[in-house]
Amino acid sequence: MVQQLSDAELEIMKIVWGNPEEVTLFPYIMDGLAAKGKPCQKNTLIVLLSRLINKGFLSAKKIGRRNEYTTLVSEMEYQTAQTKNFLDKIYEGNASGLVSNLILGDLLADEEYEELKKLLEKGNGQQ
Repeated sequence: MVQQLSDAELEIMKIVWGNPEEVTLFPYIMDGLAAKGKPCQKNTLIVLLSRLINKGFLSAKKIGRRNEYTTLVSEMEYQTAQTKNFLDKIYEGNASGLVSNLILGDLLADEEYEELKKLLEKGNGQQ
């Protein structure tokens, strides 16, 4: 089971997931946080990265004096697990309740509604 991340841990993982390289270095994460307007102290980032390793989201390989971080959980895996958790908790597993709320609550832009409609039709075997 994929654990839930704190907001700070999720920000770090978004940077790692967004990195086109296979491994992510500490400075890349520091720069990414600063670019998002969420600068972080070096020691705080070390603690957060350690937590992500302990939770099974990252692995670290020491190369000289630096760590190379590799993701162990994809962004899609995390999103799917969190969506299922949310669906179970809020809608008692009823996906149609979620979709109804998105539509009736006017929470979708027109293009999102059309995209959702196409996905639903495709899922039913219709083209």
